[in-house]
Amino acid sequence: MSLSREIRLENGCSETIETLYEMYRKPLYTFVFRYTGDQQLSIDVVQDTFEKLLKGHQYSPEKGKFKTYLFQIAYNTMATRLKRRKKFWSLLPFVAADNTSAISMEERLSVQKAVQQLPELQRAVVLLTYYHDLTQKEAAEILGIPVGTVKSRLHHAMKKLKEDLEVDGDEK
Repeated sequence: MSLSREIRLENGCSETIETLYEMYRKPLYTFVFRYTGDQQLSIDVVQDTFEKLLKGHQYSPEKGKFKTYLFQIAYNTMATRLKRRKKFWSLLPFVAADNTSAISMEERLSVQKAVQQLPELQRAVVLLTYYHDLTQKEAAEILGIPVGTVKSRLHHAMKKLKEDLEVDGDEK
């Protein structure tokens, strides 16, 4: 897809995606960063916002300002990512980014080892949904399986990770 695709704005003129990106990337980044305090998440959300715009989000000038529309996409994208992250952290609390300085290298390696020891099919859905922030639907499309199968594999994988990592935690 070309970045030269034009979007008709509320004032009747059109701008290319590239021009819009240059105009709005900094304000979007600042908004997300101030909300989350997470630099990489902020960069990812800005990129995802423009990818969604390219992939078919249809801006309609009759519904309001383009800037409002773009910030809404960014906010919804950020909220979705934060919900997924929160769910993952609730299952494996010591993985939380807020605690990264408190996480020992040994604990990080334990999580990495536990994920690597998951059966291949479970490991794939964990990596796609929690490490690469894809939706269950997107993971299903990538793996060529039904969404229900992704949900089942995630459930079993997270149950196994909790069991494996609780055992490791009890040994300390």
